[in-house]
Amino acid sequence: MYAIVRDRGAQYRVEEGQLLDVALMDIEVGAEVELGEVLMVGGEEPRIGAPLVDGARVRAEVVGDAHGEKIIVFKYRNKKRYRRRTGHRQDYTRLAIKEIVA
Repeated sequence: MYAIVRDRGAQYRVEEGQLLDVALMDIEVGAEVELGEVLMVGGEEPRIGAPLVDGARVRAEVVGDAHGEKIIVFKYRNKKRYRRRTGHRQDYTRLAIKEIVA
């Protein structure tokens, strides 16, 4: 069984036992999180919401924090000796999907 959930504007396809990286949450490790915006529940009997599936929710546990890949941003103007090199590394919260309740 799988589900498609929406969390603060991003959509994810999740299955039980999966590790999922979502945008950074201010929640301590070990806390339970409920993703209530379920757009679709798939499996033997798929249910599609309009826009949400009634009564469906996904329970997850916070495993820890994670970091994304480093992104290099390089700006320059030719013939002007202007060069700027900066980087960015996005922070994520790692969730372990425990249960999909349809």
